Amino acid sequence: MTNHDTNTDATKIKTDPFLTALDEKVQRVFGDLSIDKRRLPATKLDKRGIPAYVAEWAIDTIVPNRGELSQENISKILEWSKKFIPGPEEAKVIQNRLLNGETIKVLTSMEVDIKLTRNKQERVAQLKLLQISDALIADGIVDKYHDLLKQGMWGVVELINGPDGVAVVSFKPMQATFDLNLFKQSRKMFTLKEWMALLVTSMGYDPNYFSEEEQILVLCRLLPLVQKSMHLIELAPKGTGKSYFFENISSRVRLVSGGNISPAVLFVNNASGQWGLLARYKVVVLDEVQTLKFEKPEEIVGGLKGFLANSRLTRGGLHESSSDCGLVMLANILLDSNQNPIESPLLKDLPDFLQETAFLDRIKGIIPGWKTKKLSPDSFAKNVGLKADFFGDALLAFRDDLVIDQFCSQKIKLKGKKYKRNDDAVQSIASGMMKLLFPDGVVSNEDFFHYCISPAIQLRQLIWNQLQMLDAEYRQYDNLIESEFPQLDE
Repeated sequence: MTNHDTNTDATKIKTDPFLTALDEKVQRVFGDLSIDKRRLPATKLDKRGIPAYVAEWAIDTIVPNRGELSQENISKILEWSKKFIPGPEEAKVIQNRLLNGETIKVLTSMEVDIKLTRNKQERVAQLKLLQISDALIADGIVDKYHDLLKQGMWGVVELINGPDGVAVVSFKPMQATFDLNLFKQSRKMFTLKEWMALLVTSMGYDPNYFSEEEQILVLCRLLPLVQKSMHLIELAPKGTGKSYFFENISSRVRLVSGGNISPAVLFVNNASGQWGLLARYKVVVLDEVQTLKFEKPEEIVGGLKGFLANSRLTRGGLHESSSDCGLVMLANILLDSNQNPIESPLLKDLPDFLQETAFLDRIKGIIPGWKTKKLSPDSFAKNVGLKADFFGDALLAFRDDLVIDQFCSQKIKLKGKKYKRNDDAVQSIASGMMKLLFPDGVVSNEDFFHYCISPAIQLRQLIWNQLQMLDAEYRQYDNLIESEFPQLDE
């Protein structure tokens, strides 16, 4: 595959024959499930504190046309957003309007909590953007949308104020129609080069900005969405967009940036019995992990070891559950003049528990983010991609599709003295890459090795290097992780 040339001239990028033809094909194949990625930056909706998967849904609902937005359409969207998307400073204004007897409709996130006490048993809605934590909500809404009880949902909420307080009377979730089989079959309409460009564009990046090798590393960020229990670390200097994708892809992905992390937040609150982030989300991302403050670090590390090893969540034996949530840790790293990491081991400046081999061994791999370019104004998508809400649902649906997992576990074998966690990690990462790049299951030997096995070995090798450096126990095994490929039948 030929690498794209980096091009910072926006006019030339816009008329690139490859991307122009790809735009037409994406719209033809995916229809209303695609969107021109230039539309969101033009509206500045992301500046109102809503993620891309919500903003794109709003834009397409209000102005469901193709191509760039006219100034008239931008004004229409902004007027709608002022009316229906409240800013943090408008919470008390909305509360006052409710107090005055108005019916309010807003686009916001909502989560439902169940209160079971001796004197009172009820469902209450939490609308944090409106600073409302105990709104009444109709049983039918909760029964229809179970995700309100988990990580919450975004949608248009209708509120009134009555004798018993604020109540949610209707809820229209933002939701795209999804068919996994349609997504798989659509892959047959694209070349590998086209499909990779589509995935990168759908993530919000411009594929022209990255070489093929960089595109593969950028796509590795999708692995925790398509694979259950995919635990990764990404190391990169500031400005490489490590967190940009995760905060804009899905309500089932939670980005934690700054503040304190406690056992109650991650695992379970023993006092209330409420499960933490790792139980309620599909992917939890700890951003700038070296700056986070961990309360009761020994308890957190102990709990995480068990979770990373067997997907079990527990705390003090009071509560126990299983979770296939993926844990991703993002950290900055210093580079030398040749853009290579200065520190050895790589994790030297990170929290002590990340340097403990019993913990580190349970991480599937390290994404070498230092090998991708820093983001610039030219980094972001300028062409047609998949709508963020549809794209996120498609990725998450692959977690329960085990056909490719079985294929990879049967076909991938590593050389030398066996170390099970290396085998498991390489098979899992390779399976994730195959789900991303060859979701229909059609792949040649050469492509399977180059695009699936090789990236998997690269990510796991970085973990393995640290383990061998930190603990002599691991040096009884070979230094290099190598596969017995090719062993596939044509």
